[in-house]
Amino acid sequence: MAKKRNDEKNEDEASLESFDIRVNEFGEIITNVDLESLNDFLNKNVEDKKFKDRPDYQAASEEE
Repeated sequence: MAKKRNDEKNEDEASLESFDIRVNEFGEIITNVDLESLNDFLNKNVEDKKFKDRPDYQAASEEE
């Protein structure tokens, strides 16, 4: 049975609607969002798979 999705969008989903990212012919990433804010978002919301098995790694969600 498929899970019903809530029609209300959370704050992150609403901010991603206007997000635009492209790669130009030179391989450069072109985006309408500051890369520092993008990195902060990813650090908060995505687990780093390379470090998750290390005993000294503490995920950002665990720090708060």
